[in-house]
Amino acid sequence: MKITRHWGKVAAAATIALSMLGVAAGCQGSASQSGTDADGNTVVKFMNFSSNDGHEKELEAIVKAFEKKNPKITIDVETVPYADYSAKLQTAIAGSAEADTFELEYASFISMAKSGVLADISDADTQAYVESLVDSYKYDGKLYALPESFSTVLLFYNKDLFDAAGLDYPASDWTWKEEQAAAEKLTDKAAGIWGDYQPITYNELYKTMVQSGGSFLNKDGDATAINSRAGKEAVEWLAGKSGTVMPTDADGANTPDFDTQLFTEGKLAMWHTGSWMFSTVKDKAPSMNWDVAVEPGNTQQGSASFSNAVAVSSRSKVQDAAKKWVEFYTSSATTVKQRLDTSWELPPISDETELKPYLEQTPPENRQAVFDSLDKVALAPVIEKSEQVTDAVNDELTAVAAGRTSVDDAVSNIESKVNPLLK
Repeated sequence: MKITRHWGKVAAAATIALSMLGVAAGCQGSASQSGTDADGNTVVKFMNFSSNDGHEKELEAIVKAFEKKNPKITIDVETVPYADYSAKLQTAIAGSAEADTFELEYASFISMAKSGVLADISDADTQAYVESLVDSYKYDGKLYALPESFSTVLLFYNKDLFDAAGLDYPASDWTWKEEQAAAEKLTDKAAGIWGDYQPITYNELYKTMVQSGGSFLNKDGDATAINSRAGKEAVEWLAGKSGTVMPTDADGANTPDFDTQLFTEGKLAMWHTGSWMFSTVKDKAPSMNWDVAVEPGNTQQGSASFSNAVAVSSRSKVQDAAKKWVEFYTSSATTVKQRLDTSWELPPISDETELKPYLEQTPPENRQAVFDSLDKVALAPVIEKSEQVTDAVNDELTAVAAGRTSVDDAVSNIESKVNPLLK
């Protein structure tokens, strides 16, 4: 399944988008240049990146279905490669020339909502969507975008390795304690078998802090809350597995595709990764017996979820028509069918009847876990200097995993490095 959301792009997207806060806030110029065409139809401009390089025909089919249902509205599509999208959107916003509707990522949402460039669409019908995904795009009590697609991080596991060890498969009520106990029994270093793999990175840290009942930032977002019980437990959970139940950097961890290869070769019992890896595992290891479960938590569950959304420009001259398009594009039966038929990301809808074609695909058998993981979501903190924060955290986590730094010292070092970056 092709997913446009990737771990490594979150920081860049947030940094670029947050720069819009100062740019867009001062733009009170004209709305986008849409209006009517020669036939008197209302024209809605739509700028996107997710259909690029493989799903242009699916988007075209959705547009045709919408225009058939709304014969007086024409959708004018502009598709931009992902690598160029953020810069092009920023430039358009700075010039008060953004499209009537456009895609955005969660990492850029808060800054854009603050800037005033997004229209309030709180009157949209949101019954069709997964509630937690809708809530992700609310700011100050108002809805500023509708979720378009999503992916989530799960616990992949090798059934054959569990069977050979005589262990029960991961269950929905597992905690870190059960995962650790299983990982210890499944690890056989002499045979090259590892019980667990979870990247020791900032992206995992903010999530595991949620799983331990905390959050990476304080309530005001102006300081990290890493120096807390949840922070110390999260650091210990991640770094403490290295070299015991999880391979180290010396073993090859953190090299490209190392974890994918280890799992698909049957040498890794449990693997923390995203739903976007379903097709990769299926293709690389067609005969392997594997499944997925919602990630265990410590005091509570908390799953990393990445999503794209569609917003309406607050300067659009055709907001009513734009809202109709956004609702149709994100939740219509046509859209759901196009996405599921072609593995074009997952639609954010909650109706399991419509999702049946996806849920019935195997492997993995427990695709329901993808949607169950949305019950408790750990959203990525929105930080302007996110790349610098990520680097600072990763350096300290690496030092703990290598035994060069204690958990307490790493937590203190992260606090002293990150707090100035948040001011």
